[in-house]
Amino acid sequence: MNSSGTGDGNEYPASVRPLRLRAADAFTKNGAGGRPPDRPLVIIDKRELRRECLAQNISAAKPERDVLTYSSAEEWERHRQDGPPPCAVLLNVAERQLEDPDVESEVRNLVAELAPAPVILLTDTDELTQVVKALEYGAKGYIPSSVSIDVCLEAILLSMAGGIFVPASSIFAMRHLFEPGGMAARPYAGILTDRQVEVAEALRRGKANKMIAHELNLRESTVKVHIRNIMKRINASNRTEVAYKINDLFPDRLATD
Repeated sequence: MNSSGTGDGNEYPASVRPLRLRAADAFTKNGAGGRPPDRPLVIIDKRELRRECLAQNISAAKPERDVLTYSSAEEWERHRQDGPPPCAVLLNVAERQLEDPDVESEVRNLVAELAPAPVILLTDTDELTQVVKALEYGAKGYIPSSVSIDVCLEAILLSMAGGIFVPASSIFAMRHLFEPGGMAARPYAGILTDRQVEVAEALRRGKANKMIAHELNLRESTVKVHIRNIMKRINASNRTEVAYKINDLFPDRLATD
């Protein structure tokens, strides 16, 4: 097999181009768990442009550490013996739902194979139900794609140091449980998440995806994911039907508009 060196004695397949990350506390042999400094960070993402952009951004911030990119967990499995074990794996599940048996199997298998190195999920949604699923499967981090690269890096370092990262927006979604009235004040409770409620309300008012994304500080692709999930939850076939069903299910909301 053709291979390329990194100058530190480690060999990688020619098809895998390592980038360099700067050593930080969690990346050095004096960091969390006494991990040696030559263990790479692995990024798994099926979209080449997306994974290479992320790798380049991480490399720019942390230039002394290898970052290896793969299109799938299967590709990583084929090459995992070609170099040192990873210090962490960042798996981009994108818009896929963690309830999907294939996604669950992929995450659980990675967690089992990599322990004690952390598996960190990158995703297009900050829904609390998805965060809980990720933690249930053993992931040590849940990073929505709406965060900055700096937050992403800190989340990776936290997970490598033994912590668990979840987005603050997901935690804030639980605040209604501690407020007077609790669940009774939320007519959507049990049907939609708080974020889905915000998107559904915007749809009901006829707002376009771009406007919804701007108002809720989300990516437009994330808004589309929320809309698809809302459609599944209320059995709607399009956004017009979503608006109609929201009005039909919760007519009392109209009185407050």
